[in-house]
Amino acid sequence: MSADRSPGALAGLRVIDLTRVLGGPFCTQTLADHGAEVIKIEPPQGDEVRDWGPPFRDGVASYYVGINRNKRAMALDLGDAKGRDVLLRLLARADVLVENYKTGTFEKWGIGYHAVLAERFPKLIHCKISGFGADGPRGGMPGYDAVIQAMAGLMSINGTPDSGPTRIGNPVVDLGTGLSAAIAILMAVYERQASGRGQYVQVSLYDTAISLLHPQAANFFMSGKPPVITGNAHPNITPYDAFPTRTKQIFLAVGNDRQFARLTAELGAPELAQDARFRTNQDRRANREALTEILRGLLADQAAEPLADKLLAAGVPAGPVQDIPGVMADAHTRHTGMVVEDGAYRGTGTPMKFSRTPARPAEAPHPFSADSRAVLSESGFSSTEIEALIAEGIVPAERRR
Repeated sequence: MSADRSPGALAGLRVIDLTRVLGGPFCTQTLADHGAEVIKIEPPQGDEVRDWGPPFRDGVASYYVGINRNKRAMALDLGDAKGRDVLLRLLARADVLVENYKTGTFEKWGIGYHAVLAERFPKLIHCKISGFGADGPRGGMPGYDAVIQAMAGLMSINGTPDSGPTRIGNPVVDLGTGLSAAIAILMAVYERQASGRGQYVQVSLYDTAISLLHPQAANFFMSGKPPVITGNAHPNITPYDAFPTRTKQIFLAVGNDRQFARLTAELGAPELAQDARFRTNQDRRANREALTEILRGLLADQAAEPLADKLLAAGVPAGPVQDIPGVMADAHTRHTGMVVEDGAYRGTGTPMKFSRTPARPAEAPHPFSADSRAVLSESGFSSTEIEALIAEGIVPAERRR
């Protein structure tokens, strides 16, 4: 980091990260990217997504590498009372604890927030991430992204009439939950400035998935009609769909009548904007099939990428349907810093840009337990204590297989 570079908007925030898999690590990576000191504490067996490959580099799967940068690496056996004692000493210097252990685990270990942590560390913010929350008919039950997509209705609105309900291709529930958790933590940090008190924050995959059901839930609440699968088309707006061209598909997202007039003018058919069937969005929605066929004809001989640039310049939201290699090579992706590198590490950048406190440079995930000695020393452990903890396996130096 250069001498004049900001350490990040969250510099000084210390986070103990006991999360595994995706939602929690994505949350804490977001915090770490913006300057928080995140100490990722893995169980002796390691975070299981280290093994979710291929691909692998140096025995670690890309799945792990993609969501654990900018963190310090430690390991701790919390199943042992000595390990829990270590955790408590680490929490004495922490602002935030984030964990996604099975509901009730901390209480079983005698370190539940309400019974122990709140009194011992009154300023601590404890963020609990779970599948369904702690109570209710499914309280405490495990949840994985795809299962929640199915149960919370996301699959029911994704796919085509031919495919039927379809899982969204990336783990949007896990990722959304990670962002919800990060936002919740920062809200609690902000509130603590006034109250001086920490609090217990819960974020569940199930609740997050339901919160993402827009506009389908809003449509249902108003109309009483269950949403139907529309493929790439928008349920409320027309034209808002993918269309074939001579080269690749192009997506048109025409949100108002002015944009529709500009689209038809750029396609050489300005009269369509005055056609009684297509003057307003309601008209276009009622005559979607007819308009779709007309647009398909106008687009058939076009090349997607130059046409998209032309439409964007005219104020019409449009873009070619790109694959992942194309996205990562795109000049705009590079310009906005959405590919970051650190040696052999390459990852996606942060979408949050700050004028004075930009995100910290990407630092590749550290090897398993690589920072354990340093973290313990900074928390007041003597060298004799540290070596004893490592020798006993309370702080494993290598993954336990």
